Parts: sequence; structure tokens; C-alpha cells
Amino acid sequence: MREPHRHPAVLATMAGNHGIITRQQTLALGLKPADIERAVRAGEWVVVRRGHYVARELWDGLDPYVGRPKLEARVAWLGMQRDYAISHDSAAAYLSISTLRQELPLVHLTRLGPPRARVRHGIKRHQARVLLPHLQEVDGVLVLDAARTAVDIAREHGLEAGVVAIDSARLRGVRLEDLWAAIEPMWRWPGITTARAALELSDARAESAGESLARMLLEELGLGPIETQFEIRDDVRWARCDLRVGRHLVEFDGFLKYQRRDLDDRRRIDPEQVVWEEKQRQDWLLGYHLGMSRLIWADLWGSRRRLALERVAREYALTCARLGTSIDDLAHLVVRRAA
Repeated sequence: MREPHRHPAVLATMAGNHGIITRQQTLALGLKPADIERAVRAGEWVVVRRGHYVARELWDGLDPYVGRPKLEARVAWLGMQRDYAISHDSAAAYLSISTLRQELPLVHLTRLGPPRARVRHGIKRHQARVLLPHLQEVDGVLVLDAARTAVDIAREHGLEAGVVAIDSARLRGVRLEDLWAAIEPMWRWPGITTARAALELSDARAESAGESLARMLLEELGLGPIETQFEIRDDVRWARCDLRVGRHLVEFDGFLKYQRRDLDDRRRIDPEQVVWEEKQRQDWLLGYHLGMSRLIWADLWGSRRRLALERVAREYALTCARLGTSIDDLAHLVVRRAA
């Protein structure tokens, strides 16, 4: 068959299986092994895992941070011989929980059984004593729920990753008591101390991974109390700031904010315009006798982190010396949101 990827039965099978077709399904439809090889060699099909294929057009249309990991997790889950659930980072993609990208991304699956894990062919298979209370179905696959997923990420990847995941889960409505309930049976599991620390440091109002990590930087400096999503408003404009300590604001600037992009497919956002609007916003905020520090991703890691810690400490001390710490004079401007 010259164009197996255009065979109506093949297209129907893919459409009914989230774009995936297996080698067995293809052969059952009457295609030959050579037809499969021809489709892969021509670039019409992409091999997601051995014996599992998707159309090149579908693969290229998926983003590498969420879309492709979700598809890879689905394929790995479909290929399991025993009952597994998608878990950890892989479940986070299905649950819209933010995570820190790992140097060696893996597909994570968990099944009920003794506490033993192994990595093979890019899949980390976890085994856990407690599984059933946390199972749910999302988009046709079995995943561990958001509370269990966030806690597992903290145990697996450490404090920073755990705070990011738990913040994200809480922002999406996961209750604090549900997170503690997920931790409760793990009292002797690896990484449980880190998971508890991440939960204690979490904040339900953090709106991005960058904000979570910037808050941890302030915690490392011993500054506090820290208010997230500090908002003020007057008759001219309003602004919501990522973090506030005393009269000092801390803003995290992600790269995406300054990229040229479409907005609702109607107009283009000019980065120069974004920078100009951000300057006007900052000038307005500082006009109320507030200080400010700005952080970017590079400030949160490695040698740049040490420099960022020194800079923020210096800028905060300057704000305190010039303006004090009380914001009582701004009480009429501060917008208070329900806890």
C-alpha cells in the first residue's frame, strides 16, 4: 500500500484512540510491516514508543512541555500488562499542575504493591501501598489525583519542585486538608520529610512556578511576612504584584510576557509596548513610596541565585531605610480578597 497513513480504516482507528495506532491494529487492518516502515521512513508517522504511532501532523502540533508528555504517558499506560495509574510529573500534565522540567524527563506510572521502583525504557514504574483512594479517570486514562500527584512530585524531585507542584494544586482548588491526608499514610516513605516541608511552605495564591520560587528566595533571606498577589487600586489604575514584604515589592518576570504573540487571534502584542506598559505600571507603584525588586528565571539557579539573594537583600534594606515597613497609609488603596 503506497500511502498507509491515508487508509480510511487507519484514520478511523487513530481518530477513535486519541490519534494513536498500534502495530497490531495496523496489521489487523490488512496493512503489511513494510507499509508501517514506509510511513515512518517517509515521516508521515512518528514512533512514540515501540509499536505505537501517531501522525506527524499531530505530533508537530503538540507542545513539548505538556502535549507530548501527555501523549507519551498515554502510550506507556496503554502498553502496561498490569493495572497502573499515570502518576507524578506525567499525571501533573493531565491535571494542569505546574512542574519544574527535569534534566531527564521520564514517564511515571504507579501500581499497588510493595514500595519498589525501577526505570526501564524511559518509564519509571513506582509501586505504592496506597493507591485506590486517589484514582481518577481523566481524558480516558487512569491517573492519581491532584493531591497525591503534588505530594509525590515533592518526594520524587525535592523541595523546590514540591513547592511549585503543591502551590499549583492549591491554586486549582485542592484543599490543604486533602494534601495532608495524602501525606498521612506515607510516614515511612522515601522523601516524606521533604514533602511535609514543601506543604508547610506552600501558598494557594501563587500563580506560577516562577512566583513560587521567588517566594522561596525571600524565605531563604529570612524576610517576612510575605504577602502574595498584593493588589492596590486608585481612580486611575490598578496593579497586582507577585510578592510584598513590608513596603518592598518583588516581581517575577517570565520570558513569555515579553514575547511577540497573538492575543485571541485578533491582534499582535508588541514586546516594546509590553515593556512600555510595564514601565508605566512600575512608575505608578513606586509613586506610592514602594520599593521593588525584579527577578527572572536565571536569578533562581546556580551562581546567579547567590547574586540575586545579595541584590534583593540590598534593595529591601534600602526600601526599609528610606520608606519604613508599614503600609498603613495605603489602607484605602489595598484590595483585599477572600482567603
